[in-house]
Amino acid sequence: MATPFTVYKLIILYMLRNSSSPITNSEISEFILDREYTNYFHLQQALSELEETELIEKRTISNTSYYYLTEDGKNTLTYFENDISQDIRTEVLQYLAARGASAKNQVKAPADYYINNQGEYVVHLQLLQKGASVIDLSLAAPSLTAAKAMCKQWPKKYEEIYAKIMEGLL
Repeated sequence: MATPFTVYKLIILYMLRNSSSPITNSEISEFILDREYTNYFHLQQALSELEETELIEKRTISNTSYYYLTEDGKNTLTYFENDISQDIRTEVLQYLAARGASAKNQVKAPADYYINNQGEYVVHLQLLQKGASVIDLSLAAPSLTAAKAMCKQWPKKYEEIYAKIMEGLL
């Protein structure tokens, strides 16, 4: 029988495996904390340990952490999935269905910037639909102010920009 702390980790792996798109820290927290499986600090410790052991991968875009299941995470879950009660597995699937019915078709437009090795600002823009990349674009920005403005405008203008790109290519 798995310890409660191990079960928290397995629930996270199970959520990630059964989600159609990456899951944010807040979505994982909402599921686990609303059901009072554990407290916030134990949950964050579980996420941290899963990341350290490379069972999950965290990518942060515009101050939002997205979690992805790694191959090692998938393999680990296949061995220990039965340590999660059927009731909890059902709750996870119901939560993901409620959140994911719209998320499966949901479009996400994350934008972030970073400084490259030459000290220049680079803006990274993405358009994701059904968890798959539609656009993955990196652009040089002339300044920090411009990089921030580009990131702020992307979620508002991605449809128009995508249409112009397609029009120019077809």
